Amino acid sequence: MMQPKMWLSSPHMGGTEQDFVNEAFETNWVAPLGPNVDGFEKDIASFLGNNVHVAALTSGTAAIHLALVQAGVTQGDVVLCQSFTFSASANPIVYQGAMPVFIDSEATTWNMDPNYLEDAIQHYIAKGQKPKAVIVVHLYGMPANMQAITALAAKYEITLIEDAAEALGSSLHGQPMGTFSQYGVLSFNGNKIITTSGGGALVSASAETIATTKFLATQARDAAPHYQHSHIGFNYRMSNISAGIGRGQMQVLPQRVQQRRANHAFYQRHLSTLPCISFLEEPTGYYSNRWLTTILCSQAANTPDRESIRLQLDAQNIESRPLWKPMHLQPVFQNAPYFGGNVAEQLFANGLCLPSGSNLTTADLDRVIGIIKNLYQ
Repeated sequence: MMQPKMWLSSPHMGGTEQDFVNEAFETNWVAPLGPNVDGFEKDIASFLGNNVHVAALTSGTAAIHLALVQAGVTQGDVVLCQSFTFSASANPIVYQGAMPVFIDSEATTWNMDPNYLEDAIQHYIAKGQKPKAVIVVHLYGMPANMQAITALAAKYEITLIEDAAEALGSSLHGQPMGTFSQYGVLSFNGNKIITTSGGGALVSASAETIATTKFLATQARDAAPHYQHSHIGFNYRMSNISAGIGRGQMQVLPQRVQQRRANHAFYQRHLSTLPCISFLEEPTGYYSNRWLTTILCSQAANTPDRESIRLQLDAQNIESRPLWKPMHLQPVFQNAPYFGGNVAEQLFANGLCLPSGSNLTTADLDRVIGIIKNLYQ
């Protein structure tokens, strides 16, 4: 008999989400905006600290889009973006009619390589096309090299957008991810460390930035008794129902981070002794929420490759997934410029995400480990 499906990262409710949702129904706050939205934004700001302000939105993609709008990105502008990421990091560049230019990763964090970033900046400045923005991503919860990247953004006076969609609960030298730049992006999609079913947020230390974000996200409606619009707006605000789920989820976020990190430690303890399997380590001062546990399978002879492991897990009703396919290899971006070597390509070729949900049991983890170890026998 086939065992129950084990998902890569499934939602994990904390128990109080229904209370907030029920309150929304009882008070008839079922339309967008309402007390849960206000409360959820305050909960996020309190968690992140550093005097940040928050706008709850329909998705992390919407947050990136509104960051680009406010950065003044328009038709023909150059925007530099991490290549090793999910397409949602890059798609909003195209929404604005701008040109995405992709940057390779560094081996230490798997995130944007500052050296290739500066190469790209200097290249386009020399052409008279100074980049308008940089989108850096904290992949799988691991912080990017923000000391170097923020320094480059400041040096060349380029807007920095920080995609922390996978990194809520991660920090760098004690500072939460999403708070290192004018625009920080969060996601609460169903597979994230906490979820609102679907949703995201834009984070900023600037109250004015967040006020503008909220204005643009509610169809840019002017202050008038009738419907009047002086700007193009978007329908990007989170609903009061979704925010109610988020309020309950925020109450268990610290536990979820610890559970994800415990999963990673368990896998590492039992699999790192196998030949040719390695894990992404935390550099000094880096703290990852370990949203997903990832492994690299070297291409040594007589050892299982990434795909062999994935297919064997799939045959046992266990979901795993290759690491992100770099954007510069995607058909939709095949003509986009790229700066770098082959780090991102090698990560995609050899990397695998293992089941990492905070609701996994020790028996679940043992099941995954047993299947992988059997491949090595």
